[in-house]
Amino acid sequence: MTATAFTDARLIDPGSGLDRMGVLVVRDGLIEAIADAAPEGAAIVDCGGAILAPGLVDMRVGLREPGEEHKESLAVLAAAASAGGVTTVMALPDTDPPLDEPALVEFVARRAASFGSVTVLPCAAATKGCAGRELAELGLLQEAGAVAFGDGRRAIAEARTMRLALSYARAFGAMIVQHPEEPSLAQGGAMTEGETATRLGLPGIPAAAEALMVARDIRLAALTGGHVHFAHVTTAEALELIRRAKTDGVRVTCDTAPPYFDLNETAVGEWRTYAKLSPPLRTEADRQAVVAALADGTIDAIASDHQPQDTDAKRLPFAQAEAGGSGLETLLAVTLGLVHTGRLGLVPALALLTSRPAALLGSPAGRLEAGAPADLVLFDLDRAWQVREEALVGAHNTPFDGRPVQGKVLGTWKAGRRVFG
Repeated sequence: MTATAFTDARLIDPGSGLDRMGVLVVRDGLIEAIADAAPEGAAIVDCGGAILAPGLVDMRVGLREPGEEHKESLAVLAAAASAGGVTTVMALPDTDPPLDEPALVEFVARRAASFGSVTVLPCAAATKGCAGRELAELGLLQEAGAVAFGDGRRAIAEARTMRLALSYARAFGAMIVQHPEEPSLAQGGAMTEGETATRLGLPGIPAAAEALMVARDIRLAALTGGHVHFAHVTTAEALELIRRAKTDGVRVTCDTAPPYFDLNETAVGEWRTYAKLSPPLRTEADRQAVVAALADGTIDAIASDHQPQDTDAKRLPFAQAEAGGSGLETLLAVTLGLVHTGRLGLVPALALLTSRPAALLGSPAGRLEAGAPADLVLFDLDRAWQVREEALVGAHNTPFDGRPVQGKVLGTWKAGRRVFG
């Protein structure tokens, strides 16, 4: 097949630290070479000096298909991912029905593949029905394509069950992805416990609910030798526990999401339900701690934590509204805010969105190197725009509605084929 040459591109490969002007040559869906000139006869894509990087690898995306397609179908999710420069996602298992059977895991991956624009790597249910009691058939689920196990937005609450899950997953070389929130403390809560919740008259969730679960599961990981990955970590206390555990050699990793380093609890404003998330937005001190943990390497990845809801689920009194927000299309731009404010370098920031999550998932994505998939995102680092919920391709319930950002996706390619822009 004819090669495609991406010319006049600022090529950034976070995995190797590459950052230079050059030409990327693609053939047969794979990266062929990084060169100084286009090969003779190649089709030319003029990048106009913009940044060409690996397509983003988003390791926390909530599916609404099967079961709640009215909130967001897989087709819409695939389009939203492309608009955000995302080419690989890890899908959570708490669909309806949950991904606790091999056939369901295979269905999700196959259905997503049919759109040709995004690779969906299923995170299968760690327990049957994501109910937290009886372990699912982890080995069979892995054979069906699962790259990790967890119960999605639900914590695995019973210590014995979590111990068994870590032990069995270790035998399969897989990690357990935990929603780090002690459920009995979080039950009935609507936002972070404190002065703001009291002023708004809303039931609170203590920040300690996160640290308690993190402390327990670090101990269980040390006991079993298993790998625990804490999703969307949001508090200074939990991050310090993870930092110490890593120093001690415990197999622990974690991610966070843009709302937790870009917003704090004041975004709730006057009962603004788009800012109702799980975990809830935290204090400014916790937000600053998340930024510091991104800078010092304690946090291993930035994920969108995409949890689409429909209008009916959000336009309710705050305490009754569903938690969650759309995140795929704002993932890159909000993360680049850390670069523009000098909190993170550009290459380390992109690593948190590409090579580092890809390594956690055992995916060949997230690299610009010969033989790697030609999954690419082209973006203008400095182009300013404003997030408008009505302009999003996917679900419109974003906590960033109205937020001015810098960094615009110009094009997305999957296996060398342009799927956005």
